[in-house]
This record gives sequence, C-alpha cells and structure tokens, in this order.
Amino acid sequence: MLKKIFKQWFQAAKPLLLFYLIFLLVSFVGRLVLLGLHYGPLKASGVNYGIAFLVGLRMDTIAVCIILALPTLLIFLTPPFLRKIGEKLVCGYLLLTLLLAVYMEIATPPFIHEFDARPNELFVNYLQYPREVLSMILSTQLFSLIFALVTLSLIAWGYLRWWRKSALFTRALSVHYGIRLLFLLPTALIVFMGIRSSFGHRPANLSDATYCNSHIANELAKNTLHSVGYSIYAKRKFDVNVKLYGRMNEAEAIARTQKILNLSQENLVDPDYPLLRREKTHFPGNGRVKNLVVIIEESLGAQFVEAAGGRPDITPNLNRLAQEGILFNQLYASGTRSVRGMEAIVGGFLPIPGTSVLKRNLSQKDFFSLAQLLRPRGYDSSFIYGGEKRFDNMGSWYYGNGFLRIIDEPEFVNPVYHGIWGVCDEDLVVRADEEFVKLKKAGTPFVSVLFSTTNHTPFEFPEGRIKLLDGVAPASEENAVKFADFALGKFFSLAKEHGYYEDTVFVIIADHNVRVRSSPNGVMPVTNYRIFGLILGGGIKALRYERVATQMDVIATAVDLLGTDLIHPIIGRSIFTPAKNDFALMQFYSLYGFMRDGKLAVLEPNAVAKTYQVDGDNLVPTTHDTELERDALALLTTSSHLYQNRQHSLPGEFAGQTSE
Repeated sequence: MLKKIFKQWFQAAKPLLLFYLIFLLVSFVGRLVLLGLHYGPLKASGVNYGIAFLVGLRMDTIAVCIILALPTLLIFLTPPFLRKIGEKLVCGYLLLTLLLAVYMEIATPPFIHEFDARPNELFVNYLQYPREVLSMILSTQLFSLIFALVTLSLIAWGYLRWWRKSALFTRALSVHYGIRLLFLLPTALIVFMGIRSSFGHRPANLSDATYCNSHIANELAKNTLHSVGYSIYAKRKFDVNVKLYGRMNEAEAIARTQKILNLSQENLVDPDYPLLRREKTHFPGNGRVKNLVVIIEESLGAQFVEAAGGRPDITPNLNRLAQEGILFNQLYASGTRSVRGMEAIVGGFLPIPGTSVLKRNLSQKDFFSLAQLLRPRGYDSSFIYGGEKRFDNMGSWYYGNGFLRIIDEPEFVNPVYHGIWGVCDEDLVVRADEEFVKLKKAGTPFVSVLFSTTNHTPFEFPEGRIKLLDGVAPASEENAVKFADFALGKFFSLAKEHGYYEDTVFVIIADHNVRVRSSPNGVMPVTNYRIFGLILGGGIKALRYERVATQMDVIATAVDLLGTDLIHPIIGRSIFTPAKNDFALMQFYSLYGFMRDGKLAVLEPNAVAKTYQVDGDNLVPTTHDTELERDALALLTTSSHLYQNRQHSLPGEFAGQTSE
C-alpha cells in the first residue's frame, strides 16, 4: 500500500524532477562554454576551476527551485475539475522559464566579454533603454541574436511536440487529489530547502559563489538567472533614490563635497574620478616599508573604554595601548551595521542611501579598498574573519576588490572557542599573528583587515580567560568587550614579541556602536555613534585627538602614517592635514545626520530638512542652516553618483603610484 502511494507521489512530482535536471543541464552547458572561452586566464590564475562546477551546482539548484515553486503548487493543489487548465499553466510556465534560462546562458558570454561579469544590475538597468539596447545588439551581437532566436525556436517546437506525446503533465495531475494534497507539504519542503540551500541559520546567497580570489572563476560558479534575479530583488528592496532627500544636480554636489573635504584642485588627478587626488605624506620614511593592519572591532562603543571617557573596569589593555598611539576621542561611526563600518574603514566611502556597497553589484569589482591601494606596491593582502565570509556578501566584495586571501571560519583549525558567529577573538588574533610572522620572515609587506565577532549577541567567549564583571550577566556586552580587550592585549604582546610591531601601522576601530536606538526626541542618537578608534605602532607618537572625526579620517590618517606619498579617493582626510575640516555623516535607518560646528542637519525621505543644535543626545531645534543642509544633501548625492558611475576607484594608471 505504501509503495503504491509513494509511486503515485513520484508520478505527481516527476515533471518537477525532470525539469530540475533539464535546467541543470542548461546551466552546465553554459558553464562549460564559459570555461572554454576563458580557459587561458583560468589556468594562469592557478585556482582549481573545477570547484566552480560544484559551487555552481548549488547556485543552479537555488535558481531552479525558485522556478519550480509555482509548478509545485499548481501540480499538488489543482483540483480534478481544473486539471486541464492546471496542465496548460504548468506546461506554459515551464516552457517560458526554460526559454528564459537558455536565452540568459546565450547572453552571458557576450555580457562577460563586455563587462567582465555575468549579467547583473547593469543588465537590469539596460532594460530601461530597449531601443538603445536593441540597436547595440543588432550592430555588435547580430550573430548571437540570430543564434538565440534559432535555438529558442527549436526548443519551443521540440518542447510542444514532446508535451503532446508524453502526457507527462496529464498523468501528474491525474494522481488522486487526496494523495497530491497529502504530499504537498513534503514536496514544498524539498523545494524550499533547495531555495535555501543551507542548514545553517542563514540561507545561501550570491556570496556563496565566491570561493577563491579569481574573479572569472567566481563568475563561472554563479548562475545567471540567480545573479539577475538577485539584482532585481536588491534594487527593489534596498536601493533608495537619493532624490527622496532633496534635489541637487551632481555638479553642485561634487563641488560641495570637494569643498567639504577641502581638496585642492591642483591635487585632483582625473576629472572622471572627482575625489581622486595626490596626498603627500606628513611622515616621509627612511626607505622602510610599513605594514598596515586594521582591526575592526564589533560594536566597540567609546562608552566601554575608560581612555575614551567610558567605564573604567572593562578595557585595561586598550587603556594602556591608548597611551602609546593616536586616540580619536570624538570619532563617529557612519552607520549602525558592520557593512557600513567596512565600507567606511576599508573602502573609505560614505554611507550610500539604500544598501551598503558591500552588497551592491556595481561595487563587487574595481571599487576602492586598502588592498587596491597597496597591493600594486607589492603588499600581501588579507581579510581575516572568525565567521563565514559569505555573511553580508563580504567574501565577494573583499575578493573582488583586491584582497588576495580570505581566512574565515572554516580555515581555523582546532579553535579555542567556537560560537554562533564563528571562532572567538582570541583565535582570530592568534591566527593573524601566525600569518604576519610568515610574511615578516618572507620579507613581504602586508595589509590586513581583521574583523572580530565576540562582542555580538549572544556574547559568547571561552571560560577562564577573564574575570567576569560584578553586577552584570556573564553573557553580556560588557563581559564580551572585556574578552575582546583580552584578545587585543594578547595580539599586541605577540606582535611585539615576534618583531613586526615596529614595522607596522595598527588601527583599532569599531564598525559601529552597540544597539543604537533613537534619541529621546526621536531623531538622531548622536552620542550612540561615538566609537573607539586608535592608531599605534612603531614610531607613532602618543596623541589625543579631540576634534570630530569619521572612520574615513582614521583610515586616511593611517595611510598617511605609512610614510609614502599616494594617490587615492578616500572620503576623509588625515588629521595631520592642516586643511582638514571636521564633520561627521551618520546614517540611522532612513535618516541621515550631518554634524559640523555643533549643529546637526537631519535629512529624511520626502521631508523638509531640519537643523538642530547638538547638546549630547539632546537635539534642540533651531533655525534652518541652509548651507549645512545642502552640504548634507551634497554628500548623499555624491556617494550615489560615485557608486552609479563606478568613480570611487583607483584607475589602473594610478594603481600603486606615488603622488609625484
């Protein structure tokens, strides 16, 4: 009896399984064609491009299961009296999606040839200009168009002939309705798991296709339908039209931004890259190349660190280290999420309206990063993270923008402690020290970004490392910060013991503060954006910087301390630049706050800008400061413009060059 029931289930699900295999075959053939077209570069890269097919199977499964979700419901829910209608709907839907899948695979090679990536946001954007796109296709891709039309016509003809003869859908919808209803949930669950493609607490996403530092190998692993679908989803869900905050033409916005940064026109090097300029170091070296290590501390607000005016009993190591370097006492984060901190710290970029550039398609390659700046000068570059690199699309962004290596959770062998978010901070710094010792012995300069995990809910860390604080729960942010401080103390002891401290500029900086809430008056919680930031290392003199600074200013200062003249577009200035202006731009959900000279301009979508006098979190409404409000809008407009036009980058002719 059970055997008969399961046989009928298979009869109903057979069209789904068959089309799953057909779609996989289409994607496999497309991937095989790409491998043939790009075999030379793939072989020269030295990566195992065969893995792209295994990773691609996962990406294909996600895309196909999304397609099969509707047919699953139609097959298992259509009542007997609507069988013929249901059959035609399933048949027509699968034909259209099959033709779409084949067409997208045919369109992929020329798109990659033109844009060095599978169809993505650019592909979607171009659909807004059908006449221009069709003209371009007819003039440059006529053969591809003819091939696509012929191929799709043959597939449609063959499909319809097969449908009439096979009666596959008829038999599927002829299965007893009670049995189909019985197996709707398990079948839908299988399809859902295919879409999720993960048993972890996060579903798989586009970043899971990024498995190495070869851009073309990662593109080979992706699925075109999934890539385009994600672009449409991201655009609708995340993109925010900057014009909702107010209207300003881009020329005025860029001019205002250059003025806000106090950039000298004679130092700007390329009109196509409005903020790219020559920056002379204030610390000319003696020929010794300095390393750069940036430690991004999860949620390290200034309120936790006594040296920055915070609680006295949590961070003894940071309090001590603060006496050895440059402490930023009025440092403000760009946003409330890690990706916002990373785009500011590693990319030197403003908090763009909408989603972070770490997740956006146009910034997955050739977007400015510290690795892009220093790698052409012979630096090894790495991103070391205790969690999974696919989280927040970090793997794709770091690999795509100059970082040679990513060491994430699976790369840690026998960690001291493994929690929900990955290995603890102690494991992070010990592994980083091991990498830096190897590079020092090899005589290779390095730029590395470390990202901690411990100070994050549920605040997990190993026992026996710290004395827990009185009066708070063991698993609390205060104890998590204390453990993070313990790990930092251990790291700097190792750095000094192993001899690379003197040759390195170290940055300790928070990505954002913890649990940023709205202020009592419901506007910007300014004091909650105040975070810890410190630069230290060999030859760096102790200094307490009391003026307002941004995460981009800290990175510009660290780059300055390397002792080399450089060309870069970081949207911040070294604190040693006499012309530096003091300001902070903070994003709070859909709100933006621009603070300067004790005033805060607040921008909100579809609302008139407001100006407040800042007194801690007590924001006192005051008369409109038109220039302040216009400057705030200029920064938002400029960030959007730079992203959309891919102008926050380091063009090849300037890569690795000095300012001379």
